[in-house]
Amino acid sequence: MFWKFDLHTTSHIDQLLDREDVTLKELMEEDDVLQECKAQNRRLLLFLSQDHCMQELVSLITTEPPADLEERSRFKFPNVACELLTSDVSLINDKLGGDESLLEMLYHFLEQDPPLNPLLASFFSKTIGNLIARKTEQLITFLKKKEGFIGLVLKHIDASAMMDLLLRLISCVEPASLRQEVLQWLNEEKLVQRLTELIHSGKDEERQSNASQTLCDIIRLSRDQANQMQENVESDPLLAVIEMQETVAGLLKNMFEGERSETSIVNGTQVLLTLLETRRSGLEGLMDLYSQGYERSYTVSSSILNAIESHLKDFQQVLLDPPKKSAILTTVGVLEQPLGNARLHVVRLVAALLQTTSPTICQELCNLTTMDLLLDLFFKYSWNNFLHFQVELCPADTISDTIIFTWKPYGFYFSVLNFQLFQKCRLVQRILDAWEENDKIQANGGTRRGNMGHLTRIANMVVQNLEKGPVQTQIADLIKELPEDCRGRWESFVDETLRETNRRNTVELVSTHNMHSSSEDDDMEGPFPNDLSLQQTFADYQIQQMTANFVDQFGFNDEEFSEHDENINATFDRIAEINFNLDADDNSVSVAFEACCKERIRQFDDAEEEEDIWEEKEINYATQAKSRTRFGVSQTLEGSSRSSMENGDRQQDHGSGSDDGDDSEHKSANPGWTADFRDSGGTGVSQSASGWEGPADTVEEAAKNGDAQGTGWANFTEFQPFDG
Repeated sequence: MFWKFDLHTTSHIDQLLDREDVTLKELMEEDDVLQECKAQNRRLLLFLSQDHCMQELVSLITTEPPADLEERSRFKFPNVACELLTSDVSLINDKLGGDESLLEMLYHFLEQDPPLNPLLASFFSKTIGNLIARKTEQLITFLKKKEGFIGLVLKHIDASAMMDLLLRLISCVEPASLRQEVLQWLNEEKLVQRLTELIHSGKDEERQSNASQTLCDIIRLSRDQANQMQENVESDPLLAVIEMQETVAGLLKNMFEGERSETSIVNGTQVLLTLLETRRSGLEGLMDLYSQGYERSYTVSSSILNAIESHLKDFQQVLLDPPKKSAILTTVGVLEQPLGNARLHVVRLVAALLQTTSPTICQELCNLTTMDLLLDLFFKYSWNNFLHFQVELCPADTISDTIIFTWKPYGFYFSVLNFQLFQKCRLVQRILDAWEENDKIQANGGTRRGNMGHLTRIANMVVQNLEKGPVQTQIADLIKELPEDCRGRWESFVDETLRETNRRNTVELVSTHNMHSSSEDDDMEGPFPNDLSLQQTFADYQIQQMTANFVDQFGFNDEEFSEHDENINATFDRIAEINFNLDADDNSVSVAFEACCKERIRQFDDAEEEEDIWEEKEINYATQAKSRTRFGVSQTLEGSSRSSMENGDRQQDHGSGSDDGDDSEHKSANPGWTADFRDSGGTGVSQSASGWEGPADTVEEAAKNGDAQGTGWANFTEFQPFDG
């Protein structure tokens, strides 16, 4: 059924546009103005693209609304104006990007004194970001003319929208040649050096935090884009400057210059951690499988390590004398001297430095006895699992370190870190003492310490490397150098306590036996590794193969296939060659069907296993003359009728092979009557409508005839006529 009428609702905007005195704000009051704009409403777009309308839209997103307006409607028009300007309509983009007066109005927003309104700053950043993506050349040309553009952006870096604007300039410019030109321009403006100077104890926290985050994002974006480029391209100038030893040294100088603050230490360390980000050494086997994809895999520059090495003593001092923090109340009591975010970031930095396996870094950490200090913090702050995880990584990287130094304290080569870990730091003794102390606390009804899980993993790591690994011999020799009583305690701990702990940890909390999924589409669970680093590695490999010309190279060439017409003709030409062998006299299918029909089908599944449901059973019915229905038919008779319908076929087969003697025995043995469903060979009782009302002798006569002929008809002598 079709309606004759057009049910499309007419927008009220068209009615407003019919008026000559319609204003921009009247249109912006309509709820569907943005929808109509994105739907390319021609009349609306022509109205919005007028000079006075575009100027008013730009003014709305760059001018602070009056403070006396109601709060919920104060930023309504600026929000709608921003959505209209960034609606990705070519007519509006062309007007905004091609009119320099409108760009000047936008740029004037940066010339305001800080702080900027964060909401207006987000509107400005979104509008400029849309122009960067759609009108790249026009906008870049305009911004390059402004000498103080980078300075103004950094002046307002406390607003996160300005940080987003810088990242759009770095990552959203296309094509690659223009992007390289923009990066070179930003490098000439000394963007990296200016951001580094902001990470200083004399700057406010918001500016430091956003500057640090911007540097981290620049590093990650530059490395990702370099890995994705399969062709040889110029290096990223911003990344090259950040990785220079002078830049890292300047960052470290700002972090520790003057009064040390937790903010500058944390933000500066985050930049260093981003510079040290690399794939772990345990993934070499997986990387070999995808050697082509990992040709450009990143390694830490020696200039970064050299700059950090000279300031390791400053980080050590932060661990010993952290910035002052007041006591805090925790769930386990009052913590007089909290660990603090600064010390936690220093521990993360040490763990990242150990993963680089730099000989000079490792030697300097040994000279400073940093590992001993980390273990002290591990056992002191027994409820800080962030600290426990980072400290656990340090012995793991140290023990598995394959770099052997030419130092012979006992006549053979040792890894400096392993020697310090087992001899100077007394790792084995500390594990045993902490375990025994925890057992005493639990024996007295106390709570198990929070670092016991990580301590168990450290102990297992020592045992595993003692049994096998690249430094198995060195660790075994170090264990032999332990005092005799300590060595005996260690062996007993490994054979009994640690083994029992591992057994308890591997027990499934919930039995999964006979637990099946209700869905048939579930994927098979395989023993695949669940390490996030493996997943990230595979994702990086896939991204590296996605080049700019990936779409053009995807699929097959048409030359690999023949013409479609040839394939079709060849197919139909060979139809005559198909051999059909049909036998008209073949009735094997019908024979098989009849065989299946003759098979006995088990009707019910609830029969007992030891009972043969096909065993022939006699059916006996007791006479119940007094139990009648309203029509005079007893319930037993009705039951016999139903039973006879179900078992009629079986009784017929059995009846053909029985004799009359059996019938007489059944009649004498049972007081009731017995139904026999063999072929009667005689005349049945009349089934006329008056059969129920006829005299009793009619039924008796039929019964006598049945007996005389041996047909086994039922005896209805006790049947009572229906009285009505």
